[in-house]
Amino acid sequence: MRRPTDNPGPAGLFVGLCTLDVIQLVDHVPGSNEKLTAREQVVAAGGPAANAAVAFGHLGGAARLLTGIGAHPLGLAVAADLARLGVGVSDLAAGSVEPPAVSSILVTASSGDRAVASTNATGYRLGPPADLEALVAACDIVEFDGHHMELATETARAARAAGRRTVFDGGSWKAGTEGLLPSIDVAVCSEDFRPPGTESPEDALGFLREHGVVWCAISRGGRPVLWAGPDGGGTVDVPAVRVADTLGAGDVLHGALTRHLADQGELTPEGFVEALRAAAVVASRACASFGTRAWMREPGYTSDLSRSIDGQQPQL
Repeated sequence: MRRPTDNPGPAGLFVGLCTLDVIQLVDHVPGSNEKLTAREQVVAAGGPAANAAVAFGHLGGAARLLTGIGAHPLGLAVAADLARLGVGVSDLAAGSVEPPAVSSILVTASSGDRAVASTNATGYRLGPPADLEALVAACDIVEFDGHHMELATETARAARAAGRRTVFDGGSWKAGTEGLLPSIDVAVCSEDFRPPGTESPEDALGFLREHGVVWCAISRGGRPVLWAGPDGGGTVDVPAVRVADTLGAGDVLHGALTRHLADQGELTPEGFVEALRAAAVVASRACASFGTRAWMREPGYTSDLSRSIDGQQPQL
């Protein structure tokens, strides 16, 4: 699974959505014609693949994001934020002057629940770049968020052909997902991921296995993660924290999971469970602060994360 490199840290390629997130902490979601003043505000690059790449990089990996951002001033701000965080970007919309997708997010202070409005990936149709094989060859592991499906499917096939492990983040069912799954090694989906004909997380796990995914799991917020592998399955507990903001928790989970899986050879039930457990620790910690970046600035947190990657449990 590893490519030759002088860099001791693993390299991850993240394929999918990148947005400009405008996040505001409010006492309540306003009603019709209501105005209110937010307690706090964060403006940052966002989107599932982008946030996962940031988490992967923060955990010591070298992250590259394959997406569409564009040359609009808002897009330049998104790219600058990612560059500041050490995430390389392959921008397939570099010549576009259209604004990037903007996500407007309200986080309720008392519960950490969020309300999100966004155009997501509807503004761009992205095909694979000419250097796709080189991008795949330069990484150890590839993660997909299900957005930009044509790009995701072609990249997943290239990764499978090159022997790179592939990870899928299924936040919700999207058209074309059934064509992506046969090239996916590991899928961790939210309980909102409901493939056609399924009614429960257990049904979704069965669907994933039937479509060729060997290792899969369903995250359920603060409840235990359900997982299934070739010889059975089980649950992984999620650490309890005082929730301040659930925004991006699933993205952080996937970034941490991908970072952990990048260091593993052939997967075993024990290795998969340990990867899920370590990722759940990081994602839970991220829920304890407002915004998608504050968890990375906590004193002493980087060393805690390093211990989680080494298989030890950081203190919450």
